[in-house]
Amino acid sequence: MTNPFRQLLRSAGAHPPVGTFLLAASPLVAEAVGCAGFDWAVVDMEHAPLDVGGLVGMLQAVGNTRMVAVVRVPWNEPVVVKRVLDAGATTVMFPFVQSADEARRAVAATRYPPEGVRGMVGTSRATRYGTVADAVAQARQTLGVIVQLETPAALDALEAIAAVDGVDALFIGPADLAAAMGHAGHAGHPAVVERMARAAAQCKALGKPIGTIGATPAAVAPLRAAGFDFLAVASDLTLLMRGAQAAAGALRTQEVGRIVHSVDEGTHTDAPAR
Repeated sequence: MTNPFRQLLRSAGAHPPVGTFLLAASPLVAEAVGCAGFDWAVVDMEHAPLDVGGLVGMLQAVGNTRMVAVVRVPWNEPVVVKRVLDAGATTVMFPFVQSADEARRAVAATRYPPEGVRGMVGTSRATRYGTVADAVAQARQTLGVIVQLETPAALDALEAIAAVDGVDALFIGPADLAAAMGHAGHAGHPAVVERMARAAAQCKALGKPIGTIGATPAAVAPLRAAGFDFLAVASDLTLLMRGAQAAAGALRTQEVGRIVHSVDEGTHTDAPAR
C-alpha cells in the first residue's frame, strides 16, 4: 500500500498536480468538484464548519472520484488528529507550523507507538473496519504529513522543518504570510511572492516537495513558474460564487440591453399582446 498523495506527487512529472480547497462542508459539492477534473483537494476543518462525523461523508464523496483528499486539521493537536485518522484520512495538513519541534509533534500525532502517540483502535474506517490485518504495520507507509508555513519566522526555519523525518511536503499559506509581512489582503504583493519563490527554491535544493494556493489561475501562474510542486486554486465556495455572480450579472446586463433596445424601437416587449 502507498500513500495516495505521495503517489500523486511522484507521478506528476512536469505538470504540478492541480487542486482546490473544499470549504462548503458538502459531500455533494465535494463529489462534483472531484468530477470536474482536480487532482487533489484540501478537505478543510480549520475554516469550514466541518466536524469528524461530517468528515466521513466528505471522504466518502471524494473517494468516489479520482481526486485525492488531503485533510487540514483545525490545529496541531493529537486528539483531533487521532479522530481524523480513524475517520479514514490518509494525508493530513497541519496549519501554522512554526518550528522543527512543532513539525515533529505533527508527525508523532500520526504515528503509533513507539514512534508516536497515536491511539490504537482495531475497528475503524481507517482499518476498513478491522479487515486490514497489518494496518498498524502499514500506517507509516500509507499516512502522509504536510506542514503549513504561514509566517516569515516559519520560512526562516524551513530547512530544519523540511528535515524532520516523516514530513512529506511543505505548504505555504499566502494569505497568512502576507498578513504577517504587513500586507494583509494582498497575497500577490511582490514582497510576498518573492519570499515564496525563495522558499520554493530552497525546497528544490533540499528535494522536499512544496505547494501553495492562488486566488485565480492568473495568480497561480507565477507560483508555478517559481517551482512549486503542487498548486491549489481558490475553493469550492469561491468558484461557486464567481460563477453565480457572473451569471447573475450577465443576465441583468442582458435584461437592461433588451429594455433599452425595445424603447429605441418604440415598443415594449413586456406589454401584453393585443
